Formats: sequence, C-alpha cells, structure tokens
Amino acid sequence: MILMKDIVREGHPSLRKVASEVHIPPTDEDIKTLNDMFTFLINSQDEATAEKYSLRSGVGLAAPQLAINKRLIAIHFTDMKDKLHSYQLMNPKIISHSVEKAYLIGGEGCLSVDRDVEGYVPRYSRITVKAFNPQGEQIKLRLKDYAAIVLQHEIDHLNGIMFYDHINKNNPFEIPENARAIE
Repeated sequence: MILMKDIVREGHPSLRKVASEVHIPPTDEDIKTLNDMFTFLINSQDEATAEKYSLRSGVGLAAPQLAINKRLIAIHFTDMKDKLHSYQLMNPKIISHSVEKAYLIGGEGCLSVDRDVEGYVPRYSRITVKAFNPQGEQIKLRLKDYAAIVLQHEIDHLNGIMFYDHINKNNPFEIPENARAIE
C-alpha cells in the first residue's frame, strides 16, 4: 500500500526527469505499480482510510512521484456533473488540444508539494489523449475542463514539469489570455 512517505517531494530529482516509455504489453510489475497508484487515490478519498493512514486526498498520481521513471498515470475523481473519471494509463500522449485555455480559480495543488503555491496555471480547456490501458489496449480519451486539467498536470509529471512552472512569475494572478475560469 502506497503511503505519503512513498511520494517524493519537490526537490527530488525524479520530479525533473523525463520518464521512460512503458513496454507494451506491460509487465506484471508495471500493472502492479498502476494498481497500487490507483488504490492510493481511492484510499486518499475515503475519509476513514485517509485519516487512519494520514493520506492527503489526491485525484491523480504519476509514477515519477514515487521515484519510478516510467510513463504511468492513475486518475480517479468524480466531476461536478457527477461523471466518474477513473483511468490507469500507460504512455499517455496529448494528440490534440483546444486553442482555448482554462485555469482553476483556486489554483492547483500536488501531492509532491507540501506548500501552497498561489497563482493561475494555464492549461488547454479540451484535450484528446491516446494511451494504453493495463491490458495493453490503445484507448483515446476526450476530456474538457477539470478532467483535462488533471490529466495535463499528471502528463507534466512524466515530462519533468511541475504545475508552478506554468504560473506567471511576474503576476501570478494574471488571467491567462483566451482562458476561462474553472471552479
């Protein structure tokens, strides 16, 4: 079971490396890692389990956050329209995106960042992603708004990018051009 002590924090070199592609079909070890990441997210969102194990709630987790240099992502949350977004992805790649941007009014957070980082993080408001599921099948996801933001945040982890790298250093709360706010 993944605990908070297993998640590396900012400053750790694995968070700044570009992760390696996962071999398809995936190994049993890669599938186990993805399942463990996914289980962590479910546990972190369960009040009793989170309290028992001192877990911070998360909606996404990337393998580099566990010091594993592989392109693996787990995402699990229910959006404002009550749609469940529950994915275990290998080698995700954004193949198209909107011109329009979006940003979270409350900013972004990260399980690897133990401090509040204020500012708007511009992201694409809509993305299309190709990836492989744990069975080694290629899938395509079309996501918008919060779901698109979450997936872009996790893909950034695979590329050694932290969310605060996108924040305007001179004016953190400057509204990004051609962007709309997401609550």
